[in-house]
Amino acid sequence: MTASSARTNPFLTASSLPFQAPPFDLIREEDFQPAIEEGMRQQLAEVASIVDNTAAPTFDNTLVALEKSGTLLSRVLHVFSALTGANTSEALQQLQEHEAPRLAAHDDAIHLDQRLFNRVEAVYDQRDTLDLDSESRHLLDWYYDEFVRKGARLDAVDKAALKKLNEEASTLSTVFTNRLLAASKSGALVLHDRSRLAGMSDGEIAAAQRPGDDPGGAGKWVIPIHNTTQQPPLVSLLDRGVRRQLFEASWNRTEKGDANDTREIIARLAQIRAEQARLLGYSSYAAWSLENQMAKTPETALGFVRDLVPAAVANARAEADAIQKMIASRGEAFELEAWDWDHYAEQVRKQRFDLDEEQIRQYFELNSVLINGVFYAATRLYGITFTERHDIPVYHPDVRVFEVTDADGTPLTLFYCDFFARENKIGGAWMDNLVTQSRLLGTKPVIYNIANFSKPAAGQPALLSFDDVTTMFHEFGHALHGFFADQQYPSLSGTSVARDFVELPSQFNEHWSTETTVFANYARHYDTGEPISPAFADRIREAEKFNQGYRLTEVLAATLLDMAWHTLPAGEPLHDVDAFEKKALADNNVSLRAVPPRYRSSYFLHIWSNGYAAGYYAYLWAEMLDADAYEWFKENGGLTRANGDHFRATILSRGNTADLASMYREFRGRDPRIEPMLEGRGLRVTAEQ
Repeated sequence: MTASSARTNPFLTASSLPFQAPPFDLIREEDFQPAIEEGMRQQLAEVASIVDNTAAPTFDNTLVALEKSGTLLSRVLHVFSALTGANTSEALQQLQEHEAPRLAAHDDAIHLDQRLFNRVEAVYDQRDTLDLDSESRHLLDWYYDEFVRKGARLDAVDKAALKKLNEEASTLSTVFTNRLLAASKSGALVLHDRSRLAGMSDGEIAAAQRPGDDPGGAGKWVIPIHNTTQQPPLVSLLDRGVRRQLFEASWNRTEKGDANDTREIIARLAQIRAEQARLLGYSSYAAWSLENQMAKTPETALGFVRDLVPAAVANARAEADAIQKMIASRGEAFELEAWDWDHYAEQVRKQRFDLDEEQIRQYFELNSVLINGVFYAATRLYGITFTERHDIPVYHPDVRVFEVTDADGTPLTLFYCDFFARENKIGGAWMDNLVTQSRLLGTKPVIYNIANFSKPAAGQPALLSFDDVTTMFHEFGHALHGFFADQQYPSLSGTSVARDFVELPSQFNEHWSTETTVFANYARHYDTGEPISPAFADRIREAEKFNQGYRLTEVLAATLLDMAWHTLPAGEPLHDVDAFEKKALADNNVSLRAVPPRYRSSYFLHIWSNGYAAGYYAYLWAEMLDADAYEWFKENGGLTRANGDHFRATILSRGNTADLASMYREFRGRDPRIEPMLEGRGLRVTAEQ
């Protein structure tokens, strides 16, 4: 970097803002590439210093030195990741595709450096004589395993082959993400007749309205495509033809044979991953990926998932029968299809529980859910408090920032929330760090939550579905895991845990969305302020068990697709994506006409780009943990500080500093049971049936 750019690039020094929060008011798109390049250069120089050290390898001069390396690169990549996910642009996407293989090569330059691995291994071989504290010992084990799992023991020929595969996979994953975002944007359903939106609320219709294409035009209405297969408006749209159009726009978004088609990318990614696994000595990518997860093997994960299929499918079929009867009762004569399910399931739910989705939304105004629900529950459980900050720069006007203070008055973290959908935001919801907590580096966490709730028209309240409410509690559970991080080493901090454990805090936090005290505190009519009636609240809670056969089956179908792709052996030809998907669903007994997988292979962002390859089962595995954990809370008095402090001390604050199964046993007093999960879904059929 030139002296001039070095003086002006805001990434080159730690931020002077509270908690070292990114100075978004100073950051420009042109700052990223030089900072990333300089960050890689600096880290490789730091690694070279470790390797060239003539002193015998020690924990401090090797492992601690590695933990201190890459500070600049980490600083810029945290922000780059946030913006490319939540507020991207053509320039950022191009840079992302340019840097992806370079970053993969950078990672390989470290993990495949034989001299560096020799030093790590030398310390590892002395591990029983080093008198390390438990976190340091865990870090040593983690580093050794990371090097071995990334190919440190391979010979030069295989290392060269692995590097090429890693670079290609990184590039393809990035291209996949960008194509998916473009496909979802271009796949939005455009209607030119307002009457075809019948069933949607006036507020939703107003939010969908866009100017006409011609000066005298009456306007048009755009229904954006969300990341999952099913789309929220399918619940309310009365016009069956429009419902089908919307469903097919979602289902086919990345399969149009155009520039945004992803099928050739994922077929090649699956092939690359199988070859990576072969080089590393594993039978499949799933075998490699699951080795350091709680499940340990694909056989264990698949056995767990397949045991749930009979109960889920049986309940889904029973639900389909009830929906078909509802259709017939209205004098309509057609077979239930995927684009009908949500609409008619809602009619069945109305009839069974006397509930109306639009009526429910009136009680879930976004700010009340956040302040009086999400934050309120966290204060009750953990004693933390929230103060909105208007002096912290943000990357978009929709973003809000809160300072979080611990029960003893200690500043804990900054929390950014960005809830509304935008065309330049990837679909879905997630949590991540802008700054990683580490006592070694003297940093506290800076955390953000992203969602894609529909933004209301100007002047209208942001009313949420109960699924949206659940999403907000879920992502905040991840945030809590980040807030309470208390690790010495950044590599072990906060949410840096196995995929099938990281969803425990998030899914556990969902339970508080329906807890009586919390629910009564936030569920108030947006206009009148009237609290929701206890009877109405009870019906909503009871209705949460409705349609669970469908909900579980769509997740199981996506999970089994993921495992089918990632248990492929090396050496197979490129697969026809649609044929492979059809066969995988049929072979796993989850091919139901009206119950499509939650994610189709061609837009399954989790597994092709977001780190959940062979790991989507983690949501179900963690659901077993979270339901069992919530059972402990109920057994011990529910929403209390004592219980919250116990969960914080044994789970939320521990990061990846111990064996995760042992960590759970320390919290619970035993291994988890699956029965609370099934009961929570209203599926009382045993998993063995």
